[in-house]
Amino acid sequence: MPKVLFNIWRTNSSGGEFQEYKTEITEGMVVLDAVHQIQAEHANDLAVRWNCKAGKCGSCSAEINGHPKLMCMTRMSDMPEGKPVTIQPMKAFPVIKDLVTDVSVNYKIKKRIKKFKPRPPDAPDGTWRMAQGDIDRVQEFRKCIECFLCQDVCHVLREHHLHEKFAGPRHMVYTAALEMHPLDTEDRTRDLKDGHGIGFCNITKCCTNVCPENIHITDNAIIPLKERVADRFYDPLMKLFRKFSK
Repeated sequence: MPKVLFNIWRTNSSGGEFQEYKTEITEGMVVLDAVHQIQAEHANDLAVRWNCKAGKCGSCSAEINGHPKLMCMTRMSDMPEGKPVTIQPMKAFPVIKDLVTDVSVNYKIKKRIKKFKPRPPDAPDGTWRMAQGDIDRVQEFRKCIECFLCQDVCHVLREHHLHEKFAGPRHMVYTAALEMHPLDTEDRTRDLKDGHGIGFCNITKCCTNVCPENIHITDNAIIPLKERVADRFYDPLMKLFRKFSK
């Protein structure tokens, strides 16, 4: 069986460094399999977060050869032949130990987003009437597994660490799911502008490119939200219309 060299980030008292490990790779293995094998053979104390190993829990996010990916969905057969595989923790979040990062800031951000506020029922029996197209529109956003790869690849968070000023792509998807819901009546437009920093996004689509669920984050979530903010606060005709409509 061929042996592959891995450079894996290990933490220590001075911060951390890459350590080399070699392990045999068999047909069908994914990167997470190799990490588990290295744990068993060479490094019992190697910290790695994982759960389902089916690409649905979002736990095993890491950077593989510099690209944010799910380790359980990255096949060893897709790695460059004859070259070492580098695995390191997500850069946008503080490292707890080895490949495990502290992503708790995402849950704090989510708490700041106004919750779902439904309109009163349409019918006497307490039910609502909705168009199927409106329902279908938000279903895409519900596929998010909160792997936070989109947060990791976003340059605003990855390079500048502006978590307090910019909510990030994952939370734009969450907000879009609420804003575009046919029953929701809450207004989050000012929050998007002032609190969640949607203006920081320059629509590079890097978040869309790394999404394992193939959510069109930029085109279907961020851009429509940007348009709502622009209509409300920057469109002179809309400002004039609202002034006289009052």
